[in-house]
Amino acid sequence: MKKTFKDLEDFIGTHFIYTYDNGWEYEWYAKNENTVDYRIHGGMVAGRWVTDQKADIVKLTDGVFKITWTEPTGTDVALDFMPNEGKLHGVIFFPKWVHEHPEITVCYQNEHIDLMEESRNKYETYPKYVVPEFATITYMGNAGKNNNDVISEAPYDGMIDDIKKGNYYSKDYKRINK
Repeated sequence: MKKTFKDLEDFIGTHFIYTYDNGWEYEWYAKNENTVDYRIHGGMVAGRWVTDQKADIVKLTDGVFKITWTEPTGTDVALDFMPNEGKLHGVIFFPKWVHEHPEITVCYQNEHIDLMEESRNKYETYPKYVVPEFATITYMGNAGKNNNDVISEAPYDGMIDDIKKGNYYSKDYKRINK
């Protein structure tokens, strides 16, 4: 996708894949002005995926966007996207319990909110495990707003390659082979 980002209208509806400098690989979608979806393909919580996460999405300056949210796990996330440069900076503030028991969160979170809240109350949350990292954006797709096909299944081995090679979405950004 060749596009110059300036305003929120340019950013909302974009689907990104990026790799943090520590090797963790994420897939993230600006679903609308206050909602994000994502899948985690590599790192401590690889296999986790979430849809309809409420988030604060703002333009900091032309072509630079900040997104922040708190998950039901108690994890806080702050992402600064610079898509024109193919970069972002993210800080993930994992509660102690997620760092010590990441396997509990490796699921489709939306179907396990009670477990996330129960674990948050059962285990220690402090000190937070803070992961500040730069990342390289390796894929951008114009998925459009409120497209429920973008993040609609668990991550699998080879999914990132399927997406990048054009084997996962049709030209109108709908999943192939549902």
